[in-house]
Amino acid sequence: MSGLETGDAAVAVVVVRDGRLPAGAHDAVAEARGSAIVIGSGSEIGATALVGADRVRWSETGPGLAPGRLARLLAPAVTAVPLVILPASPDGRDLAPRLAAELGRPLVARATGIGCGAGVGPDGARRLRTVVARLDDRVQVDVDVDGPAVVTLVPGGHLPAPSGPAPVVEPLDPTPTTADATPPRDPEVLAVLEPDLHTMDLADATRVFSGGAGLVAGDDDLRATRVFEMLVRVAAAMGGSAGATRVATDAGWTGYERQIGTTGVAIDPDLYVAFGVSGASQHVGGLGAPRHIISVNIDGSCPMTAMADLGLVTDAGDLLTELAARFGVEDPAATGSDGAVGPDGLAVGDG
Repeated sequence: MSGLETGDAAVAVVVVRDGRLPAGAHDAVAEARGSAIVIGSGSEIGATALVGADRVRWSETGPGLAPGRLARLLAPAVTAVPLVILPASPDGRDLAPRLAAELGRPLVARATGIGCGAGVGPDGARRLRTVVARLDDRVQVDVDVDGPAVVTLVPGGHLPAPSGPAPVVEPLDPTPTTADATPPRDPEVLAVLEPDLHTMDLADATRVFSGGAGLVAGDDDLRATRVFEMLVRVAAAMGGSAGATRVATDAGWTGYERQIGTTGVAIDPDLYVAFGVSGASQHVGGLGAPRHIISVNIDGSCPMTAMADLGLVTDAGDLLTELAARFGVEDPAATGSDGAVGPDGLAVGDG
């Protein structure tokens, strides 16, 4: 595999599966000032989908991930680049420590910001200053590194450069093969299981259905919690996962793991559907760049509807109930005047 030019100060290394970019890919490219390498299955497709890139090199390495083998094959290509940045996606977190070991560099895990520190390190290289997230992202810690490093970058907050001329996209030749080096042993993959849409990490979801305060306007806490339970089921029935705003998680209507925003999970789905979400900046800051946005809100002039590709001016709760009925989803939010309880222990009624 041919190396990058010594003039490159940084490069983003992005692992794709079937051409799909992981959450945080655009952030990594933005921090690398537009230089990127895309590897994995469908890498050429993924390379053309990067936002804010100036020059992208791709290498088709096939399905699955053999991080030890890829690290050994990638190392010669990036050895002249002081800063190698990977998204803190599952594949990025697997590959980064192995690549750091191959290069003999320190690894900075879960950085939220990267910059130049004061002075230079012992080898004359510029000192690197990073900010890393610890304690479930509740604490930000400054970390200084002397010389070249490998960094995994937490998605969110790194805006891509404005669209300009089409980037240069070219293969990174020669395509790596097992003949290039004696690869280390990697775990044997016995099977790849599809994630449970009810519980999967929101950052990995391609479709996200999110609820805000407008979804449960006028409801008490018990009913609001049941509405958000229904949102989880409807989202799964439609091939997606459920998210929420900070207002919903702070109220206890759903878990904090579903909170989307600058103080929650950063996502970058193909489709984002917002039920009763006004579009506060804290929430929008964690959305990434969804390919399609649908807003369901009685306020047709709210920020979320203004930024949506499709705005449905209607009651979000009523639409969710209708979707549940059409997809055959059991409705835990339905309450009857007689307080009847179904076989699953949830209240039933006419909704």
